[in-house]
Amino acid sequence: MTAARRAVVITGAGGALGGAISRRLASEPATDLVLSDVSEASLDATLAGLPDFDGAVETVLADVSDLEQVEAVVTRAVENFGRLDVLISNAGVLSANGRIHNLATEEWERAFRVNVLGAVNGIRAAVGVMRPERSGSIVLTASVSGLTAWSHAAPYCATKAAVIQLARVAAVEYARDGIRVNCVCPGTFRSAIHEGLPDEALDAIAARHPLGLGSADDLVGAYSYLAGDASRWTTGSALVVDGGYSAP
Repeated sequence: MTAARRAVVITGAGGALGGAISRRLASEPATDLVLSDVSEASLDATLAGLPDFDGAVETVLADVSDLEQVEAVVTRAVENFGRLDVLISNAGVLSANGRIHNLATEEWERAFRVNVLGAVNGIRAAVGVMRPERSGSIVLTASVSGLTAWSHAAPYCATKAAVIQLARVAAVEYARDGIRVNCVCPGTFRSAIHEGLPDEALDAIAARHPLGLGSADDLVGAYSYLAGDASRWTTGSALVVDGGYSAP
């Protein structure tokens, strides 16, 4: 039996995690992709790393803090593939390292604009297409920092906590429309932001994860599950994949 095709949009597809998610979903049957990021070079790198697969892929440059740009990404999926089955809202930014009273207003605004409003815009754009079809899966990237407390990272922690709650509220609001909304809460995994850090700094981070530091590839199974039919009775969840960081 031939699997029905699905169209998947991934924002923040140019980073380490976005690239890994793109590779994983491209490896799954009957999947067409629309990949989006603010960086053309990052998108090109993700494209270059995709496996040979039976689907089509489109790329769109977009800033997730701008609703019209996110809507344009979703429109590309509908125009090219006739549908939108999955939206993975993965774009995000880290905040500057500092105590709350030392962080500028601009730092807070940037974190909320990208991390929270970006997720809101993804939901708004996706449900406009998914509601008439009474079907769809939306997956937001949150963080274990939204469930714990990281000193000197208040904007990041606060915005990721907001993303977790956003997923829960959206799950309740859109369940009757046949749309599932979940989020993934990664722990710390190796990425470009760790380049240049001394070994002792990485060792200190790894020590807080009982299974040690992971990689982006260790996270993609969670996205695959939430995007697929196996999670058809899962909504409003915050799926933690953190190497045991939040267990103690």
